[in-house]
Amino acid sequence: MRPGLYAFAVAAAFLGATLYIGVVEQPARLKLGGRAMLKEWTFGFRRGTLTLSVLAVASAVLAYIQFRLDGDVRWIIGGITILASWPYAYFVMMPMNIWLCAMSPGQVISPVRKLMRDWGLLEWGLTLIGFAACCSFAWVLELPAH
Repeated sequence: MRPGLYAFAVAAAFLGATLYIGVVEQPARLKLGGRAMLKEWTFGFRRGTLTLSVLAVASAVLAYIQFRLDGDVRWIIGGITILASWPYAYFVMMPMNIWLCAMSPGQVISPVRKLMRDWGLLEWGLTLIGFAACCSFAWVLELPAH
């Protein structure tokens, strides 16, 4: 078993999920009316948060296992990079999430489109984190230390 290869695969799944959100889901969401947009975001937000969190932790754990097997510190770099999605999501994205969750679908929603557009821009930060982790894992897979 090569846990490092699996760490790379899981990080690639993380990257793919964030790309899907930014390229497919978010533009489609922005074409909806205010109420429908908020309802769709609320439904997708919970599942997306859980999915990305699990993928980040799984990739980091697999990277740590590989580090313990071969001692190459680049596995730790990739694992820490993918785990950076947690503080990014909490400190950068969470204030926007709270604002969007606090909006009532029954009220006149004028700021929701701007907030949703800003949320979509912040989501690209997670894509960059996933890309950086994949690059780190590809680096160690392509150029082993031995």
